[in-house]
Amino acid sequence: MPPTGFNGDRSTSASHARTAVTRTYRSTARNFAQLARRLAAGELVAVPSETVYGLAANALDAEACAKIFDAKGRPHSDPLIVHIHDIAQLAQIARAGTIAQKLARAFWPGPLTLVLPKTEAVPCIVTAGRDSVAVRMPRHPLFLKLLAACGLPLAAPSANPFGYVSPTSAAHVKAGLGGKISAILDGGPCEIGLESTILDARDEQRLRILRPGAISAAQLAQVAGCAVSDFTTSSSSATAARARVPAQRSNAEPAGQVAPGQLSRHYSPRAQVILHEKIPSELAATSRPTEALLYFSKPPADQPKGQAHRDWLTATGDQEEAARRLFAKLRELDAAGFKTLHVERAPSGILSTAINDRLLRASQRE
Repeated sequence: MPPTGFNGDRSTSASHARTAVTRTYRSTARNFAQLARRLAAGELVAVPSETVYGLAANALDAEACAKIFDAKGRPHSDPLIVHIHDIAQLAQIARAGTIAQKLARAFWPGPLTLVLPKTEAVPCIVTAGRDSVAVRMPRHPLFLKLLAACGLPLAAPSANPFGYVSPTSAAHVKAGLGGKISAILDGGPCEIGLESTILDARDEQRLRILRPGAISAAQLAQVAGCAVSDFTTSSSSATAARARVPAQRSNAEPAGQVAPGQLSRHYSPRAQVILHEKIPSELAATSRPTEALLYFSKPPADQPKGQAHRDWLTATGDQEEAARRLFAKLRELDAAGFKTLHVERAPSGILSTAINDRLLRASQRE
């Protein structure tokens, strides 16, 4: 039998989600106190982070966490990340080895998630039935303040319908989950705009990145003092393939993913996304009004325009700016009703692996 509170690959029907009046809260002392009380009472609150907005619930309350899956339409096989505000809380959630503790001290608060053996305090619904848990300490000051105010670890995946483009503003959250949740804490646009780096640190002899983000394998290895297996497209494809094929497993084997962000199709707009190393001039010249061209950097003035809408992620080639604008731009083009988005991959750089991972998953149609 699966562990209590874990439902395998089943996702809760959206029809079970209650209709709510969704209110956006500013960062006042009164609002923080109210939102902290709601979290303690088992309610959901959408929260800002430096990566993307999250949908938070008390990570130690299985019933509260079940509401996350309900509101998002998220499969129970996709685990949640637990957020803490003080490194002293880590021992309540996970068993961290020497290297994991060193990495936490170096990169927290910040966009690094560590996958570690879990403690009994963490419900199985949070971990997709596995004996490991993903943990991080966010850097956003309002999220940290709310974590401290409620005194609880908070489970929080991205605050959007499952599989859709991640939200990087309070308005994005309301557009996707309005009517399904009652509270959004507005912390402005996200600083990074991409989800955290996830590092598998269950075995400290085999550290490996499961999801690329703003913190690189080289940065992690320098602090850890040992090799860190970097994220590669081939490892992503292998993980995604395993996710698509239901495995024949015994009742003793875990049923879910080891970490979020592993599915082949994710971060996906309704429009079809077609990726290019560079958008060909011939394609641009013959493009149709139903298409949009999303360049990585602003194209030269003499680039053919055709009939498609034309946009770019950065005017100067700045990868941090491109990452920050990526999800917002995909949402904007999707909302405009374009049927096809031709998108350039990021050239080699500090965030290219993370940006291209999100684009690859957004382009998948199954």
